[in-house]
Amino acid sequence: MTWGVYAYAFFQDLIPLYPVYALLFADTGATDGQISALFALWTLVAFTFEVPSGLLADRWARRPLVAAAPLLAGAAFALWTLFPSFPVFAAGFVLWGAGGALGSGAFQALVYDTLAAAGRTSDYPRLIGRSRALATGAVLASGLLTGPLLLIGGYAAVGAASVAACVLAALAAGLLPETPRHRPVAGEQRQRGAWSGAWTRLRHTPALVGVMGALAALTVVDALDEYLPLLARATGAADWAVAPLVVLVSAGTALGQWCAGRGTRWTGPILCAGVLLLVAGALSGHPAGMVGVAAGFGAGAWAAVAVENRMHEQVSSRVRATVASLAEAGRSVVALLVYAAYGTGALWAGPGLLFALLVVPCLAVGVWLSVWRL
Repeated sequence: MTWGVYAYAFFQDLIPLYPVYALLFADTGATDGQISALFALWTLVAFTFEVPSGLLADRWARRPLVAAAPLLAGAAFALWTLFPSFPVFAAGFVLWGAGGALGSGAFQALVYDTLAAAGRTSDYPRLIGRSRALATGAVLASGLLTGPLLLIGGYAAVGAASVAACVLAALAAGLLPETPRHRPVAGEQRQRGAWSGAWTRLRHTPALVGVMGALAALTVVDALDEYLPLLARATGAADWAVAPLVVLVSAGTALGQWCAGRGTRWTGPILCAGVLLLVAGALSGHPAGMVGVAAGFGAGAWAAVAVENRMHEQVSSRVRATVASLAEAGRSVVALLVYAAYGTGALWAGPGLLFALLVVPCLAVGVWLSVWRL
């Protein structure tokens, strides 16, 4: 199972189209406003499908949904490169957004329940953390592939390679084991059972609500990833140095993910220390401050896996995917709030101050976890 999880995570993000799909849109004639509308559509679709996909995963098998997720993304990439136009770009984002929602909660539930059946739930943070580290590495690797592929065959070659990676991810998902689960009455009753079971668990388990809130708050760090180039430039780095500094932060994130599952009783203090390093680095006004930012991103990624594991410990298999999808929906809302806050705050403050202010919720999570001793 371990290598199947790693292969799925790696190939799902080994997408050479990532760095240039916005350029494909622009070269086809899409305006900046249309491109922004496409991104908004993507987010809206993912949010809309998130909870229904979790319910579907709890009432049906999870592995087929996990395998279908990259295939929907691959279909989007194929459409974009074969029939580039604004309506097709929109249709592709609907497919990609639905696929992302389809696989999120289902994948977590599939991995956790398979480990639970083998009595290995303690391995979940390590397995998920390392799979995410490999996914981060895949994103970096795909950026190195994009240039040569563009030279060889233009957007068609980049799109074909991206579709191939999605197919490989789906094949890896098909090899993942799935533990048979008890199924309640078929049809609508089963769906109501997962939905009502999830809400009942949330109403009667305040600690679970707190954990899901903490997980959502930690999304701030992920959302700020989009603005790292602006922060790097604001530290005084030359334009040629911006990309290496962003890679440095990505390396810090990957290191934190790879170390997930270790030292979890210190989750709160380590998260607090990481956030303070991030704030200091963002406000330093010097390129060397990006080392502190990298440490903060790594601590945030490491802590997020620990909190996610705690969430899974408090729910049963019957509603696991639904609860995980609810958590992912909460993360999407927080990400949108971060984007809105950054866009508004940029009118009166620079990237360093905005980073420092926006990560305050993560510091609060670290304090809460320290008191609660997760």
